[in-house]
Parts: sequence; C-alpha cells; structure tokens
Amino acid sequence: MASAACAICVFGYLFSRMADQRGTMQRSLKRVKRILIGFKHIPEDSANKKLLKDGVPNGEEPELRLYDFAGIADATNNFCSTNKLGEGGFGPVYKGKLQNGQEIAVKRLSKSSRQGIEELKNEVILISKLQHRNLVKLLGYCGEGEEDMLVYEYMPNKRLDAFLFDSRESALLDWNKRFNIIGGLARGLLYLHRDSQLRVIHRDLKVSNILLDENMNPKISDFGMARIFEGNQTIANTSRVVGTFGYMSPEYIMGGTFSEKSDVFSFGVLMLEIVSSKRNNSFYDPEQPLNLLLHAWRLCNEGKWSEIIDEALGDSYTPSEAVKCIHIGLLCVQTRAVDRPTMAAVDLMLRSETDRPTPKEPPFASSTSSDKSRFLQIYCSNNSLTQTAVAGR
Repeated sequence: MASAACAICVFGYLFSRMADQRGTMQRSLKRVKRILIGFKHIPEDSANKKLLKDGVPNGEEPELRLYDFAGIADATNNFCSTNKLGEGGFGPVYKGKLQNGQEIAVKRLSKSSRQGIEELKNEVILISKLQHRNLVKLLGYCGEGEEDMLVYEYMPNKRLDAFLFDSRESALLDWNKRFNIIGGLARGLLYLHRDSQLRVIHRDLKVSNILLDENMNPKISDFGMARIFEGNQTIANTSRVVGTFGYMSPEYIMGGTFSEKSDVFSFGVLMLEIVSSKRNNSFYDPEQPLNLLLHAWRLCNEGKWSEIIDEALGDSYTPSEAVKCIHIGLLCVQTRAVDRPTMAAVDLMLRSETDRPTPKEPPFASSTSSDKSRFLQIYCSNNSLTQTAVAGR
C-alpha cells in the first residue's frame, strides 16, 4: 500500500510538473503570436509595416523553440555580469550554457527599450525564416512575465571588430581568413537579397555585426533594422534614418532612400576595413577631412594600392586577391546607387577573373565644399556606436 501511495504521489508530481511546463510553453507560444500581431510601436513609415502586421508571411508560424525562463536564467548564471557579452539597442546580450552542454547567446529585451520591441519583432519574423551558413542562427524565444528574450547560437570568436582593430589580434587574421570572411559575407548578403524566401535589406551591416564561429567563418547578425521588400519592389524611403555612420550610403543619409544597393555600399566599406584593418572614420583631420574610402581611392589612383593593406600581413597576402578586393570595395562605395554592382555581380567578381569597371570617385570627393564638409563630417564621426540626429541606436 505504501509503495502504491508513493507511486501515485510521484506520478501526481510529475503530471503536475508536466502540466505546468506545458502551460508555460503554451503561454510562450501565445506570446510569440502576440508579438507578431500585437505590437503597435512599429513606426508608420516602416517599409515592411504592411507585411508584418499579420505576422510572418503567408500566415506561417515562426520555426522557433520555446525556452522557459528558469532554464535560461540557469544557463546564464542568473544573467551574471561575467556572462555579459555586450549591449545594443535591443538590450544586453549574455553567454549561456544549457544543461545539454550547448552554448548559447541570449538577447534580453530591455524593459525601457521601445526600439527593442521593434527589433524583437523583426528578429522573430526574419531570422526564424532565414537559414544560411553565413547568417547567425536564431534558436528560439523565451517570454515569461515581463521578460522577452531571443536565444541564438553562440559564436566563440565573437565579433570581427575585436580582431580587425586590435593591433595584437589583427595578426591572427591572415590573408586566407580575411578573404574567406569577405567571400562568406558576400554569399550571406546575396542570400538575403535574392536567394531566400524573403527579400531582405539588412540596413545596419557593419563590422561589429559580423560574428565569427570556431573556424573564423563569418555570420551576419542583428536584423533589428532589416526590412522586407515585396514582389517587384526595389527601393523604399523612410523619414526615420537608422544605421551606423561610416557605413550608410549617401542616398540613405541625405534622403532616407534605401535598397539592395544601400547594403552593397555598407559591404564595400566592410571590404576595405577588412583589407586595411582601419576604421572608415580613422582618417578624420579638421584641416583636411579624409575617410578610408577617399584614402583608398587616392592611393589606387597613384598606383600605391599596397599601402592600403594591413601592415600586420607583411608579404603573406596574395597580391591579385588583395587588389581584387580593394577594386570591388571601391566599386561598392560609388556615390550613385546605379553605379554600384549587385551582390550577385560582387560574388561573381570575387570568384572569377571577370573584367571589372574602373571605380569613380567615392561620395562627395568632387562636390561643393559645403556638401563635402557635411558628408565627411557624418562619415568621419565616431562610429563605434550608431549615431544619427534622427534616430540614434
């Protein structure tokens, strides 16, 4: 009798616990649905407001695992400061380790972040539907009480900027690694623009949003500012300019216009930074404004392309590949969007020896002094964080 009673108690406990867990999961699922259809903080000028108002495209449910709060708290040592990887407009990011040994990165929505709410919705909708080896993978979602969190695969080598702009760490990025990173980013961006089930404009492509896995393969992250293009749409306009100075295209900064070519411009800046290990804003001189784009273009015109390449590489790089990357990078940062190649063309040029057009002067290199001063002051601003008078991040 005693053993039977004990068994009944154990069964009752397990059943109750399973019911509680099932209830938590059901509440989390309802919360995801509410996120997809209920937030009213998406700005009216948002290019994908119409598409997102009914949730994911075609009424499909997001392909996400639902995590419980207790498990995530345990994985991150109760969100210990030593587990903190960084912080952005969304909120803090923590490293965690699940009970099965899997390492994860957890974005925890800041309760006061209105921007974070929009980013959360974008991330759930976009990354859950995008699968590519050069995009960071969203594993799941956790939502209980006032908590909203996104769970990602963990990137052990963290961010690309930690290597590029540190004189000691940059030596670890040999030429083969850099060329592989450039190629991976090109393929990831091409997937977003043309090859995925959604057509996505990232809008905030920058070196700090590039993560590196254990083999130094690049992963594009942070889709909070991304926008979906429908059908034959090729261009959009916004009055709320968001992004990072130093990576934003002229037409986006000056008029709020964005397209695939806006991402191409950002990619061109990235290419030149990867080759040189110099920030696009590191050349600012009040007497003679000059950014990396103008610096690289002038050196190439003078036949001094080798002076652009990171000195830490010594003679270990492949000259033909280095020249190709500099050339393509300058093509990507042309002033007019129509003069920039598509990512399909960029990918082809990187993989072959096809003929390449001659790059024209970078933005505002030959404009009026007032326009040039305004643009270069923007481009040479400290861009370790996004800065914009309209909508900062």
